[in-house]
Amino acid sequence: MMWLSWKLFLFLSLTGCLSEYSEAVPGLPTSYAAILRIKSGSSSLTSFNSKSRPRLSSPSLGSVSSPGWRGASHYHSPTNLYHFSEAFKHDESVDYGPVFVQEPDDVIFPTDSEEKKVSLNCQARGNPTPTYRWLRNGTEIDIESDYRFSLIEGSLIINNPSEMKDSGQYQCLTTNVFGSILSREAVLQFAYLGNFSGRTRSAVSVREGQGVVLMCSPPLHSPEIIYSWVFNEFPSFVAEDSRRFISQETGNLYISKVQTSDVGSYICLVKNTVTNARVLSPPTPLTLRNDGVMGEYEPKIEVHFPYTVTAARGTTVKMECFALGNPVPTISWRKVNGHNPSKARLRKSQAVLEIPNVQLEDAGMYECKAENSRGRNVFRGQLQVYTYPHWVEKLNDTQLDSGDQLRWECKATGKPRPTYRWLKNGVPLWPQSRIEMVNGVLMINSVNLSDAGMYQCLAENKYGTIYASGELKILASAPIFPINQRRKTIIITKGQEVVIECNPQASPKPTITWKKGDKALRESKRITILPHGSLRIVNASKSDEGRYLCQGVNVFGSAEIVASVSVKEPTRIELTPKKIELTVGESIVLSCKALHDSTLDVTFYWTLNGHPIDFEKEGGHFESIKAQASSADLMIRNILLMHAGRYGCRVQTAADTVSDETELLVRVPDVISGDMESAMAVELNPWVEYEFRVVATNKIGTGDPSAPSRMIRTNEAVPKTPPANVSGRSGRRHELVIAWEPVSEEFQNGEGFGYIVAFRPNGTRGWKEKMVTSSEASKFIYRDESVPPLTPFEVKVGVYNNKGDGPFSPIVVICSAEGEPTAAPIDVKATSLSVSEILVAWKHIKESLGRPQGFEVGYWKDMEQEEAAEKVKTEGNESSILLTGLEGNTLYHLTVRAYNAAGYGPPSTAVRAATKKSPPSQAPSNIMWIQDGSHVSLGWEPVRPLANESDVMGYKVLFRQEGQSNSQVIETQKTSAVVLLPDVGVYIIEVCAVSEGGDGTASPQIRVPSFSGGKVTSAQSTLHVLSTSSSSVTFLLALMVPSTSW
Repeated sequence: MMWLSWKLFLFLSLTGCLSEYSEAVPGLPTSYAAILRIKSGSSSLTSFNSKSRPRLSSPSLGSVSSPGWRGASHYHSPTNLYHFSEAFKHDESVDYGPVFVQEPDDVIFPTDSEEKKVSLNCQARGNPTPTYRWLRNGTEIDIESDYRFSLIEGSLIINNPSEMKDSGQYQCLTTNVFGSILSREAVLQFAYLGNFSGRTRSAVSVREGQGVVLMCSPPLHSPEIIYSWVFNEFPSFVAEDSRRFISQETGNLYISKVQTSDVGSYICLVKNTVTNARVLSPPTPLTLRNDGVMGEYEPKIEVHFPYTVTAARGTTVKMECFALGNPVPTISWRKVNGHNPSKARLRKSQAVLEIPNVQLEDAGMYECKAENSRGRNVFRGQLQVYTYPHWVEKLNDTQLDSGDQLRWECKATGKPRPTYRWLKNGVPLWPQSRIEMVNGVLMINSVNLSDAGMYQCLAENKYGTIYASGELKILASAPIFPINQRRKTIIITKGQEVVIECNPQASPKPTITWKKGDKALRESKRITILPHGSLRIVNASKSDEGRYLCQGVNVFGSAEIVASVSVKEPTRIELTPKKIELTVGESIVLSCKALHDSTLDVTFYWTLNGHPIDFEKEGGHFESIKAQASSADLMIRNILLMHAGRYGCRVQTAADTVSDETELLVRVPDVISGDMESAMAVELNPWVEYEFRVVATNKIGTGDPSAPSRMIRTNEAVPKTPPANVSGRSGRRHELVIAWEPVSEEFQNGEGFGYIVAFRPNGTRGWKEKMVTSSEASKFIYRDESVPPLTPFEVKVGVYNNKGDGPFSPIVVICSAEGEPTAAPIDVKATSLSVSEILVAWKHIKESLGRPQGFEVGYWKDMEQEEAAEKVKTEGNESSILLTGLEGNTLYHLTVRAYNAAGYGPPSTAVRAATKKSPPSQAPSNIMWIQDGSHVSLGWEPVRPLANESDVMGYKVLFRQEGQSNSQVIETQKTSAVVLLPDVGVYIIEVCAVSEGGDGTASPQIRVPSFSGGKVTSAQSTLHVLSTSSSSVTFLLALMVPSTSW
C-alpha cells in the first residue's frame, strides 16, 4: 500500500472522550501525545506492540493495561462497570437474593504509578437491585467520611492510595431485602523497590582456589525481585556456569573456586517483577591473597532448598542447590524412593531442579548431591504438593415451609482436606439449639421466618478459601384455595367413586377438617380423608347427597370451600340387534335406547371400531336418527365390505357415561343349488376348529343366516411345514447355538408338536439329533468342550407331532462360537488434543480368539478409583475414539478392552494423559485499525494467559460480511494483521488467541465498511482504537511528505 512507504507522524489527541473521564476522576491528565513511525514495506503497524506506550483507561473503555507498561503489570482499571450481561437478566417479576456476577481480585499497585487510583471490582445481580458495602481487614469502610473512596456501581475506587492506610484484605458485601453475601478476600498490595544502603562495602580477600560468597543484602521491596550481578561495570553481567551461581532465593553470588580472572568489583542488581524498577548496590571488591593457593577440599553445600518445600498443584517448582569446593563440584539430583519426574528440567549447570506443572505424584523426598574428587556432600528435603479447595457440591436455593427441617450440604476437595464454616447474611453462623454444623452439613430444625436469608458455605485449607452461597426462603401464609377448587356441584351415580378436592395453598401445611351439613364428617370404610386433604367416597348411595365443607387452618389463618353432591340412578343402555350378518348391498337400522334419571340430559355418540363416525364423510351410507329424547337410531344403507366391524353406542350424562357394542358381519355368499341339503368344505388345515352357517337366498333377497354349527376340529396329520430362517447365534466358547423361527399353531397339524435339531461337523457323515419338545422353542444350544472355536457345522431343523416326523429345513452351515475375546488390546496410546478432548488409539491382535464386535474404553481421574471409571464403547473394527467433555488440566487413566456377544476380554495396561490447560480467558484488547479502501490493518495487545491457562501460540482474525454466518480466518503469530475485504458491505471482525487448549475468548466485534477496493484520496485517514468494552476512540492521522525507506 502506498502509505506504507511514507514516514508518518501520528498525533493522538484524547481531549474529546478522555476529558470527560478526567473530570469524573480528579488528577488524571486530560491529554497525551505520541509519535508513530512506520517502516517501509512493513505489513503491519509494528508499533502497536510498543511496550512503552501509555495505556489509557476510562470507565466506559474498561480495562486497558499491559504487562509491558511500567506500573501497570498487575493493576487493572474498572472493567465493564456499566455493562450488565444478558445472561444474568432475570424475569423482573421474580424476586431473589443477591448473586455475585464479579468478585474482587488481588491487586498489586505500583507506588510510582502515574494512575493514582485503585479499583476493586464487585458486581451482583438480584431483585430488588442489591446495594454494596466494603470491608477492609474485617472492618467496614466508611466511604462517606473519606473523600478518597467512591463507589461506581458496586466497585470500590481508591484515589491516591497509600500503603500505610490502604494495604490489606478487602471484601465486598452486597445486600437486598432477602439478605447479604460476602465476596472472597482480595488482597491489595503495593509494589515498590527501595535503594541499597550507600555505605561502602568492604573488600573480600580469598586465596586462589578457595570458594567465596558475595552478599547482596537487597533493599526493602514488594513483591518479588530478580537478582543479577554486574562485574566491574554495567552492563557486563556475571555469567552463571558450573563455577558461579546466583541464588534467586538469597540474592547472593556463589563462586565455588576462585580464579585470578574473578578479581574485580561486583555489584548486585535487583529488579522488581511488577514495576520493572532496578537499583544497583555499592560495589564489593574481590581480591586474591598472596599467601599461597588453596588446596583441594571436599564440597560444601552453601545454598540449598528448604527442608520442606510446599507448592500448589499446577505451578512450577524450582529447587536450588550449589556447593563450594576444589575441584569444582558436580551437582546431581534424584527423587528418593522413586524416579525424577520425566518433565523435570535441570537449569544453571544442574544447580536448579525445575518441575513444571507439579502434580500430587511429584511430591516426595528429593536429594541434591555435590561431588568432586575429594568427596561428596548430600542434602535432602521434602516436596509437599497442595491443592486449593475445589467445589464438588455447592448449595442450591431452597424454600421451605415454616416448621420444616433444612439440610444443606457442601463438599469440596483439596489437600490438606478443607474444613468448613458457615455465614448467614455475611456474619459467622454458630451452633445453637436448633442449628447443627458437621463436616460441611448445615441442619436447622423447625425453621421459622427468622431463619430466612442468604447463607454461605466456606471451604478452606491453609492455602485458600472458596465461597458458595444459597438463599433460604421460609414460606409463611394463610390457606387459600385455587379458583378451580372453590364452590361447585358434583353429580354422580349410585355405586360410583368420587373424590372432592381440598388442597389449599398454605405454609406451614394446614390442618384439614370436613363437615357434612353442620356436623363433623366421620370417616368409615366408604368415606376417607386422603393424605393431601381431599375426601374420597366409594360405592356412593343416596345417603351421601348433601353439602360438604372443607376447612384448612394454620397459624396464619383459615379458608374453606363448599361442594354439593347429588347422587343419581345409574344410566343403562339397550343396543339392538346384538349381532348381525349381512350381505353386500343390504341395509339395517341399529337402535340405541337410554334408561336414565329424568333430571339429566343425555347425548348419544356412535362409533365404528372405536372411532367416531363422521356422518358427513361416509358417502350417505350412515344417518343418525333421533327418535325421541331417550333413544337414537343409526341407519346403514347399501352396506359395503368395508362397513363390517364393531358398532358402538355411547350415552353420556352429567353423572356418568355408558356404552355398548354390536358386531356387523358383511359377506359375499357362495351360492349352492336350492335343492342341496349338504356341502363339502375342502382344503381346510389339519387340527383346526371350524364352525359353519347356511344362508338361503332367492330373487327377492337373502334370508337370515342359520345358527352356527357346533365347533368341529379337523383330524391330525403329520406336520408339513419346517421351521424357517435357521441360523447361528453368538455364544460362549465350545458352544454351537442354533436358532429358527417357530412354526405357528395353525401349521403344527396335531398335538405333541416339537422340533428335531440335526447337526454334524462339516465333511462328516453321521448326524447328531436332539429333540426339542416345546412348540414355542426358537433356539438350541449344543455344548462340547472338545469343539474348537469357529468349527463349521452342517445344520438342519425338522418338525414332528404325534402323527410322525415332518420335513427338515434346508441344510445351512453354522460355526461354533468363538467366545469372548482372549487378548487385551496392545499399543494403547492416549493423546491430549484440547482442554476437553483426549484421543485414544490401540491395536488388536488379530490372531487371538474371540473376534471383537467393538471395544470399550474406561477412563477415570487421577484422584479416583478405577471402579468409578466412566465407559464408552465403539462398534466394529474401530481402533481409536475421541473422548470429549473432559475436565481441563486434569490427569486421566485409561484402559481398553474388546467385547462381543459372549462377553468382555481382559483390559489393557492403563495409560495416562492429561487434558490441556484451558484456553486464555482474556480477549485481545486495545484493538486498533486503520482502513485504506478494502485493506484494514489491525493491531492489538498481546494476551497474557493465567497460570492455569494454555500458553498463547498465535492469533486468529475472523471476518465475515454482516448477515452471513461463515467467517474467513487469518492465522498469525504476530499481534497484527492486514485483512482484505473483497466485497462492498459492512464486515464484522473479531480477534482471538490460539492455544493448545483451543481458541481463547474473542475480542469485541468491529464493524468496518468496505468500498470494494476504493482508496482514501484525501490527506487524512482514520485510526480507530477499540477498548475491551467495545467503546472506540478516534485519532487524527496526519500524512506527511514521502521520504526514503528506513
